[in-house]
This record gives sequence, structure tokens and C-alpha cells, in this order.
Amino acid sequence: MTTSRRSLLAGAAAMAAAPMVSRAQSAAPAALKDLAAAKGLIFGSAVNARQVRSDPAYRQILQRECGALVCENETKWVALRPDAARFDFTDADVIAAYASAQGMALRGHTLLWHHPQWFPDWLTGYDFGARPAAEAERILADHIRRVCAHYPQVFSWDVINETVDADTGELRETSLSRAMGQGVLDLAFHTAREAAPHAQLVYNDYMSWEAGHEKHRAGVLRLLEGFKARGVPIDALGVQSHIGSGNSDDSVGFDTAQEREWRRFLDEVVGLGLDLMITEFDVHDKNLPVDIPTRDAAVADLGKRYLDLMLAYEQTRAVMCWGMVDRSSWLQGNWLRADRLPKRPTPYDAEDRPKPLRAAIAAALAAAPVRASLQLPGANG
Repeated sequence: MTTSRRSLLAGAAAMAAAPMVSRAQSAAPAALKDLAAAKGLIFGSAVNARQVRSDPAYRQILQRECGALVCENETKWVALRPDAARFDFTDADVIAAYASAQGMALRGHTLLWHHPQWFPDWLTGYDFGARPAAEAERILADHIRRVCAHYPQVFSWDVINETVDADTGELRETSLSRAMGQGVLDLAFHTAREAAPHAQLVYNDYMSWEAGHEKHRAGVLRLLEGFKARGVPIDALGVQSHIGSGNSDDSVGFDTAQEREWRRFLDEVVGLGLDLMITEFDVHDKNLPVDIPTRDAAVADLGKRYLDLMLAYEQTRAVMCWGMVDRSSWLQGNWLRADRLPKRPTPYDAEDRPKPLRAAIAAALAAAPVRASLQLPGANG
């Protein structure tokens, strides 16, 4: 059988192409959830019901990258409680069902957002009657029990969110605390432990490593110390980790990190026997230049520095992004850039392409020390 020169060339081309395909396949980046799991960490993201229902491109990113999800807004009181008598789990159920179908863990956010700005109107104006403390306790305990029972798969609950005033470091006042005092905070944790005995219980807040957060950090530390002194069943501090440009219209600068003071704060927190959870990570680029490569490089650099620091603590158990794609970031509608251009604070751009921040997260996870996987409180008891 005679072999033509054309056939030989075609065969050689096919053999040359084969290892190239193999190299390309082997060079595909590891999923962030796999890099995290190899170090005993959980990686995931916030998501909303609309994205789950009608954004297949976004779902593909979640399925490829995330080992856990958290509802962006759907399990907050304003979403779950249309009035004092009713619960509406419709949208949150969509996310919980999706997470279950994809084999993803589910975080819970939040059983009590103790901030008057974010209370539903009916709760702010509620008449607690002749025995206000007892009525406030009934309302709060019933809410926590009902929600925890509805989502028994939640492995980690933000029991209380943002009760420390960032400007003063003092505790916020709400209709609930006016009715029964600041014991409302202890009650929330005790009720959550009763209702979700196997879940990690978290206090979540946005105190940051950036300048201007000194009073906020001090107030959070006082709160945690008080919880521990009173035997409140708290397991972790949720560090929201909205870093970069400050979240205000008049913020200036991008990198104002106080790393020494931040390490001191974290040392105090873990010294109380608490774990750390990165619960809402993104990098706000409001004050960065217009040029996209410059912006992306600065975002990635700051994100890597921050994650390297946080992941150096073996008590850090999870990295949860507050969204994976720029086009749906909560930052797009808040504290606009002077040039009104879209922001680039997440691992993927508006066209669902990975950005330098995604590579920075991967590098930080790969470099993180190995730790024991999260042990859920009460799992063996």
C-alpha cells in the first residue's frame, strides 16, 4: 500500500495536534471550590432568585466555581415577612432547591438584621402592647424557629447582622431593642442554637481593615467579648470584606489598609475562640482610573493581599463572594464612579469572562495553609 505525501503530512499534523489538545485540557484552571476544598475551606457566592431562574450563563459560573451559595436578600426579614402574620419563602426556596440540586452547601443570611433602616415597616411601627418585652421575644423567637426549621440544610447562619454603628462603635437601637433591651441579641443566638443545633452561628458585620473603621472594629470586639462573657452560643465572626474604595459618595482613595491594626483585631477575635468567615467579598473600584487593565490589576493586587492575610489564619473557614459577575454586583447601583462607568468588583466581567481578580483568588487559595475542614457545632452531639 502506497502512502501519499499528503497522508503523511495529515498524519503528522494529527499527532502534533493531539498533545496540544491534551496540554490545553490540562491547563484548564482548577475550580475555585476545588482549590478551597483542598485547603479545608469553603468557596461560594451570594446569588438572587432572578439569577437562578433566568440567567443560565451566571448559573454555569456558579456551578463551575462554587461549593456553597447564600441568598443575597431572600432570607432577610424584608423579603420573608410581608407582615406580622405571614412568611413568604417563595424566592428563597428557589435558591435552596437549586443549591441542593447542584450539591452545593447553603449559608443563611440573616436571622436578624439589627439595623432600623432594614427592618420591614410593619416591625418598625409594631405595637408591642402592655408587655412589650414578652411580645418582642415572641416575635423574634418565632421568626428564628420558623426560618431555621424551613432550611435545616443551612450549615452556617448569620444570626445577627450589623448591630454595631460604624460611626460610633455603639449598638444600634431598633423597635425590638426598645421593647426588650439589648438582650434581644443574646436571645437571637440562644434561639438559633436551639433551632439549628448543628449550624455554625455567626455575628456578621462590615468592619474593615481600612482607615476610618477604628471605632467600628472596637465596637464589634466589645460586642464579641460580651457575648463570650455571658455564655452566648456564638461560633464565628463574619467579616463581610467589602474592600477597596469606601462605600460612600465622598470616599477618596482605594487602598487605605491598616494591616497592623487589622491583624491586632483578628488576633483578639480568634483569641476569644471564634472562627472567621469571609462572607461578602468584593473589591470596590470606585476611585480607580478609567483604564480597565489598570483597574483590574489594582483590584486583583489588593484582593490577593487581603485574602493572603485572612487565609493565613487557620480559623478562616470560608470565602464567600458577594456576587461572581460584574453586571449583577450590588455596587453597580450604589456610590457611583465620577465617570459613571460600570464597576469591576467581582471575579468575572459583564460578559462572564474571568478577570485578574479570579486569578488572584485562585492564587490565594492555592497558597493558603491546609486547615481542618469546618466542624459544624453539635454535629457529634
